Amino acid sequence: MKLFGTDGVRGEAGSFLSAELAMRVAMAAGIYFKDHAKTKRILLGKDTRKSGYMIENAIVSGLTAVGYDVIQIGPMPTPAIAFLTENMRCDAGIMISASHNPFEDNGIKFFDAHGNKLSEEIEAKIEAIVYDATRLKEAQATGQQIGAAKRIDDVIGRYIVQLKNSFSSDLTLQGMRIVLDTANGAGYKVGPTVLEELGAEVIVLHDKPNGFNINEDCGALHTKDLREAVKKYRADIGLALDGDADRLIVVDENGDEVDGDQILGALGLFLHREGKLKGNGIVATVMSNQALEDFMITHGLALHRANVGDKYVLERMREHGINFGGEQSGHIVLHDFAKTGDGLMSALQILALLLTSKTKASKVLRPFELYPQKLVNIKVKIKKPLEQIEGLEEELKKTDALHIRHLIRYSGTEHKLRILLEGKDAKAMEKEMEHLVKFFESALNA
Repeated sequence: MKLFGTDGVRGEAGSFLSAELAMRVAMAAGIYFKDHAKTKRILLGKDTRKSGYMIENAIVSGLTAVGYDVIQIGPMPTPAIAFLTENMRCDAGIMISASHNPFEDNGIKFFDAHGNKLSEEIEAKIEAIVYDATRLKEAQATGQQIGAAKRIDDVIGRYIVQLKNSFSSDLTLQGMRIVLDTANGAGYKVGPTVLEELGAEVIVLHDKPNGFNINEDCGALHTKDLREAVKKYRADIGLALDGDADRLIVVDENGDEVDGDQILGALGLFLHREGKLKGNGIVATVMSNQALEDFMITHGLALHRANVGDKYVLERMREHGINFGGEQSGHIVLHDFAKTGDGLMSALQILALLLTSKTKASKVLRPFELYPQKLVNIKVKIKKPLEQIEGLEEELKKTDALHIRHLIRYSGTEHKLRILLEGKDAKAMEKEMEHLVKFFESALNA
C-alpha cells in the first residue's frame, strides 16, 4: 500500500490513519532523519482537528522511541512549521493536518531541516522503513537514549515577525477594513493578530474551532459567509484561509471571488514592477489558465508549468531561479520568505498591491480575462491507470480536434478523478465535459 500522496500521508483518522500507523510512520521518519541529525530535535505542530490529539501522541511516542526529542507547539499553520523548523534548528518538522479535507480526515506532512517538503525519493525511503518490522525493532532506543518531549506555547511571535518581514515597513493597513475567514483552522489566532498589528480593522469569521468544524461550510472551499460579510460590512477585501492556512482565496469589495490565476498574474506583475521578481517569470501548474500564460508573455515574462502540488511548484522555481509561483487553487509561494504555500503571507502581498496601486481589489486583482475553463471531480471506486482505460486515447483525440485543452488526473489525496477542460468556445467545452464525465463514470464506476 502506498502511503505518501501529493502532500504527505493523508486519510480517514482512526481507520487508514490509525494511531499505530502514525507511530510507525514517525519511527520510520526518525530512523531516516537520524542519519542526517545535527540536533536530534524534531518540531511538531497540528491543526484543530480532534483526531490531532491521537495522532500527535502517537507521533511523539514513535519519535521518542527511536531517540528523538520532540518540540510540540500545538495548532499552527503549515507554513509556520516550515519556517520554525529551520528557525529553531530542528532536524525536521512535522505538521498534522489534512489541509482542506473534512474533519474526519487527517494527515502527516514532513519538512527537512531547511523547511523544505520532502522529495519523492526521501518519502519512498521512509515508506520502505515503515514496512520493515526488523529495522523498526532494532532502532528502538533504551535507557538514556530514549527521547523526551516538551511543549512550547510562545512560538507564535516568531512566525508573526516573519510575516511582517514580508510586508514593506513603509506600508500600513491603517484605515483598511478586512474580513478574514480562518476556517476554524490553524490560522485562527495568528491571522487576526498579524492583520490587527499592522493596523487593519479586522472582522473575523469562523475562528472558534471545536475539533469538528474545521473547513465546515467555511474557509477557502466555502466562501458564501465571507462574500456576504464583505458586502455587509463594506470591507475593502475578504480573505479566506483553509484548515492549515497554507492556502488563500480572495473576495473583492463587491463580494465576488477572485480567480487564483488572476491573482498569480497580478502579484507576478506587481513584484516585477517593484524590482522584486527573480528569474524573469513565474511558476504555475498544468491546471492554470492559458490566459495567465498569454498575460505574462505580453509583459515580457515567462510562465513555467509544474505538476500539481506546491512542492512541485517550488522545485520548478529552484530550477529556473524564480522566487514567485503558485497554484490556481490558492497556494502561493513567496520564496524569498517562505518554503511552502503561505495564505497569510500571500494576503499581505495582495494588500501591499492594493495599497501601492491605490486601486480597488475588483480592478487590480483582475488584470486579464480568463478563457472559459471547467473542472469536474468524479468520485471513483478505483484509481485505474489512465493508460489502461480502454478507448480513452480515442476520446481525447476527439477533444483535441475541438481545440479544447484537457488535463485529466487523479487526486493525490482523495478517491477522485479530476477533469479540467479549457477552450474559447464555452458551449462546446460544456458539451464535451458532459461526454467525458459519462465516459469516465462508466469506465471507472461500472
